[in-house]
Amino acid sequence: MRKGFDGLAAVVQSALAANPFDGHVFVFRGRRGDLLKVLWFDGQGLLLLAKRLERGRFVWPQASDGRVVLSPAQLSMLLEGIDWRMPARTHVPELAA
Repeated sequence: MRKGFDGLAAVVQSALAANPFDGHVFVFRGRRGDLLKVLWFDGQGLLLLAKRLERGRFVWPQASDGRVVLSPAQLSMLLEGIDWRMPARTHVPELAA
């Protein structure tokens, strides 16, 4: 996780065969699983966000071809350190009698 803007943009181009300047969000996880880096082009320049969890690990999706597509809700849960595969609901609706 020593790479910065240019290094991660190069990984996007070479390993993922994608354009880092097309507006997609690219998320990279460190080996220990407690550090994420997010690379995004907002139309003016690249943004690089890093987040390290004090406790726990980021739940990382299995990728068969090197890339995974997440919904905005899944990405939000991933960035919060929530297990996005099986989130627990805080309220279970009841049927009216």
